[in-house]
Amino acid sequence: MTDWTSGYVANVGYTYGYYAELSPLRAQLLMLNAGLALPQHGIACELGFGQGVSANVHAAASGSTWYGTDFNPSQAAFARDLAASYTNGAQLYDQSFAEFCSRDDLPDFDYIGLHGIWSWISNENRHIIVDFIRRKLKVGGIVYVSYNTSPGWSAMVPVRNLLARHAEIMTPPGAGVVGKVDSAIAFAHKLWAANPLFARAYPLIGEKLKAMEKQDRHYLAHEYFNRDWLPMSFAEMADWMETAKLSFGCSATALDHLPQLHLSAEQKTLLNEISDPVFRESVRDFVVNQQFRRDYWVKGPRPLNALERVSQLRQLRLVMMRPLQEVDMTITGTLGQGTMEEKVYRPLLELMSDFRPRTLGEIEFALREYQVNLIQLVECALVMAEKAVLVAAQDDDAIAEARPRTAQLNKTLLTYARNGRGLAYLASPVTGGALPLSVVQQLLLLAYVEGKKQSDEWAEYAWQLLKIQQQAVLKDGKALEGDAANLAELKVQAAGFQTSRLPMLQALGVV
Repeated sequence: MTDWTSGYVANVGYTYGYYAELSPLRAQLLMLNAGLALPQHGIACELGFGQGVSANVHAAASGSTWYGTDFNPSQAAFARDLAASYTNGAQLYDQSFAEFCSRDDLPDFDYIGLHGIWSWISNENRHIIVDFIRRKLKVGGIVYVSYNTSPGWSAMVPVRNLLARHAEIMTPPGAGVVGKVDSAIAFAHKLWAANPLFARAYPLIGEKLKAMEKQDRHYLAHEYFNRDWLPMSFAEMADWMETAKLSFGCSATALDHLPQLHLSAEQKTLLNEISDPVFRESVRDFVVNQQFRRDYWVKGPRPLNALERVSQLRQLRLVMMRPLQEVDMTITGTLGQGTMEEKVYRPLLELMSDFRPRTLGEIEFALREYQVNLIQLVECALVMAEKAVLVAAQDDDAIAEARPRTAQLNKTLLTYARNGRGLAYLASPVTGGALPLSVVQQLLLLAYVEGKKQSDEWAEYAWQLLKIQQQAVLKDGKALEGDAANLAELKVQAAGFQTSRLPMLQALGVV
């Protein structure tokens, strides 16, 4: 009998996450900062879409047509239900990579995304994917790929192999995947308690094991317990991508574009002396002990001259997607944590706190009295993009076109929240992506949508649903007990939601 799972964990569902890097719109700022021409983003594909949250949000909220596959039929069924809830939904399949990539009815793509796939599949599947990219990605198109990276993962490889082996042969039959994960982690703690020389040689692995103890078991099953798991160096990835005619574009992690956060003066000098881009990135991974990369690769990158780059940066539209009072003014890089410069960031954030899209050129003009220049604004935009505070915004025509679809999708997502299956995201036609919103916030919004006028009514509505779901409100990380305590906390949250969160949701087209 053929093993349709190909060694991948398939009997527990993947998490219901949203990954902004999969949005072609996000690539605009990063590609322009790297001095590269922007691609088209009309037709897109996600390989291995998991529960399909990202694929559906991007299909509903942007002007792109999305295709994709995930071999797990349970995940594909959920994703297709989402796709059926809005007009012209994503075309999603439950086929293996071999089946999907050999279809003769797929269009050529402007953008292909793989998140959390590359390191967890066999070389056979990697060859299939690279051949698909070579045949189906348009000239000028982008591939986004994330993967575990050496050298940062090198010490963990034998530990992961030990955990997977323990789960395979030492756990009693019938324990289930979660039971296998628990048992393997417990064994690792026993091994570390015996003070092996390996633990003394690699002390950080002990901290990694402690962190795993607190993580979601379904996530750990997918992360560490598949048959295939291969951290890969950047140079090895470049060799794979070269066979598909792809060149490295830039990192999809915005803070990677700010070397002052990660590199000492000596390290920057060393890297600047290296002319070969692949070798330079490889050396940088050693400098920062890189563990996970998110990268854009381009089929025929076209460098912009200085005038083109500045002109296109000034046309880039941004919008704020977090209330001003919730913005954390610290920033963390490899070199440590710092505080953002108030005289630059504060005027920018106050200007954008009305949640109205503006181009960088408009922002530059509006802040001229503060003597904030374009270079500073681009740096601020990169920092705020990584913190999901300032994000790219679509043009007005694209926003208008997306509104009916996001309204349909959000209605479904709010229904999930009412029924105890909240996904913690809603779609915005302004950003072309998702906006994080807790289940409690979604229930408060649902009360507003259903016509309740006062914030106290929203709180009472939310509490009645939470009680039915046998859930409680968390305060300082602890579940509250009793009607009075839960309702009192919900009223506080509802009042804050009314004054700060609701205006933002309205401005971003979520409601």
